[in-house]
Amino acid sequence: MRLAALTAALVLAAAPAVAQDAIEDVISSQLEAFNDRDVGTAWSFASPMIRGMFGTPGNFGEMVEQGYPMVWTNSEARFLQREPRGERQVQRVMVTDAEGAIHMLDYYMVETPQGWQIDGVTLLPAPELGV
Repeated sequence: MRLAALTAALVLAAAPAVAQDAIEDVISSQLEAFNDRDVGTAWSFASPMIRGMFGTPGNFGEMVEQGYPMVWTNSEARFLQREPRGERQVQRVMVTDAEGAIHMLDYYMVETPQGWQIDGVTLLPAPELGV
C-alpha cells in the first residue's frame, strides 16, 4: 500500500516537469521550423483555433513573417517561467532575433488530443531602462 502511494506521489510530482518539457519541445520545434522556412511543419504545432483563424499554412506563415519577425528568424530561445491560465499554460520565452535583439513573448499553450499546441503568442513590451 505504501509503495503504491509513493509511486502515485512521484508520478504526480513529475507531471508538471513532463508538461514543461513537452511545451518547450513544441515551441522549440516550431521556432526551428520557421528558421528552416518549413511553414507546413510550423503550422502543425498550431492549435485548432489558430488554424481556424488563418485557414492555410501560407496565411499563417505570412502573418508570422510580417508580425513576428523575431520568431520568423530567431537565433536563440530561453524558456523562463510558466503558469496556468484557465485551461491553458502560458510559457514565457526570451527570443533573440537575427540581429541579436532580445524579445519577450508569452506562448499560450493548450493540450489537445494531439498533444500540446500553440494557441497564441503575445509580444511583451520592452521594459523601460533607467539611467
